[in-house]
Amino acid sequence: MTDVRSAEQTESLEAEADRAAASGDRAAARRMLEELTAAAPDRIEPWLKLAAICRAQSDLTAALGAVSGALRLDPLGFMPLLLKASLLDAAGRIDEAGEAYGHAIAQRPDELPPHLVGPFERAERLHAAYVERMEAGLARAAGAFEVRLSPPERRRLARFASNIVRRTRPFHSEPSHFHYPGLVEREFHDPEDFPWLAKLEAATAAIRDEFERLMASERAELVPYIQYSEDQPLRQWKGLNWNEAWTAVHLIQNGVSIAANARHCPRTMELLGRIGQPRITGRSPNAMFSLLAPGTRIPPHTGVANTRLVCHLPLIVPDDCWFRVGAVTRRWEPGRAFVFDDTIEHEAANDSDRLRVVLIFDLWHPGLSPAEREAVGALMAGAAAGGESAL
Repeated sequence: MTDVRSAEQTESLEAEADRAAASGDRAAARRMLEELTAAAPDRIEPWLKLAAICRAQSDLTAALGAVSGALRLDPLGFMPLLLKASLLDAAGRIDEAGEAYGHAIAQRPDELPPHLVGPFERAERLHAAYVERMEAGLARAAGAFEVRLSPPERRRLARFASNIVRRTRPFHSEPSHFHYPGLVEREFHDPEDFPWLAKLEAATAAIRDEFERLMASERAELVPYIQYSEDQPLRQWKGLNWNEAWTAVHLIQNGVSIAANARHCPRTMELLGRIGQPRITGRSPNAMFSLLAPGTRIPPHTGVANTRLVCHLPLIVPDDCWFRVGAVTRRWEPGRAFVFDDTIEHEAANDSDRLRVVLIFDLWHPGLSPAEREAVGALMAGAAAGGESAL
């Protein structure tokens, strides 16, 4: 028969248990807390108090059982998670404790009470050591297979291992407008899939010279990268809308060559013409020099359509500039191009005191067949513009 007590009775019993614990009578406090958790199992505090008393009595098994009672009520509770990890630690269950500390760290409150600063620092140390042990074990396991894998396969296997130890997590394509099903989701695509990258990189100096001549011509049309009507929902762009800290010099915009700019960049335009960019009426191709001012950050955001990818060729890159796509962060390096999926969350920063310049252009997702490209282009051309740039 279930022991049903009134709120007043449970409060009285808890107060009595507190007095017994304060006086050093742990056995009595434990009996009362066990009675209380059996009668009122839907309250977290008595479970945590019972766990503390059991720990003080060196009964770690009972203490873990009491913490489980608290976690049944609040599976993401920081205090129960931290207590569980510390109990596993005390029991010598090192790997279980390391993983459990990670769960607690993930729920860290914005401000730690002073008495938890030390335990939390220990949690971080032990979790980091656990992750390093896991990584070493996974590296040993992967070593037997790496010689049979291609460079792209090795990169994917390394990311798999990183996901296992939760240094990284999966990110998915989330286009703001156009999602084509079944396409591979990959933050940075394998350079081996784009054989023209080598020729593009070899032309870096020539492209940079053309950019500099264009800027010196006094005819370069430098415009804010983000341009929304003020009555549109800005969502991810509120801070950078019409902001000249992030500007662009367009060579091709929504399928139209910007002659005043493009005529200064014949080598760049020739190379772009060989790449086979998407041709979608009113939308693509697109190519531009992107200028990010010193001290400017581009917030996390996603692009318009997963049917295309984006290529960056860094031209002028001071120190302290970085670019993140999903879980992968890298620094731009002048002359080192890369292709990424901009419908996966990404962000960028120029934390230096100098200008950063990158050539940016779009290209088809390689997962689309020629027939699919034609069909996708027709449907996107026929869709409402939506007021958003294609890049």
